[in-house]
Amino acid sequence: MCHFYILYSQLLDRYYIGYTCDSVDGRLHQHLLEHAGFTGKAKDWKLVYSEAYATKAEAHARERQVKKWKSRRLIEKLIGV
Repeated sequence: MCHFYILYSQLLDRYYIGYTCDSVDGRLHQHLLEHAGFTGKAKDWKLVYSEAYATKAEAHARERQVKKWKSRRLIEKLIGV
């Protein structure tokens, strides 16, 4: 099982969109402790949304779809903010 997920950092007031075929909690842990990319800028990331998919291709397609929105308003509508 793979997941599409959205993280939120209050410190940066930004969302991060990703996907994983590992556990979402494990991936969040990686973002908090080991990540040198964008999520390495803050250590207060919280999981605010996730969707489960049967395949990696489906989860990755959903990630690309939401990233193409480039709209905080649409992301917040999706997660119910």
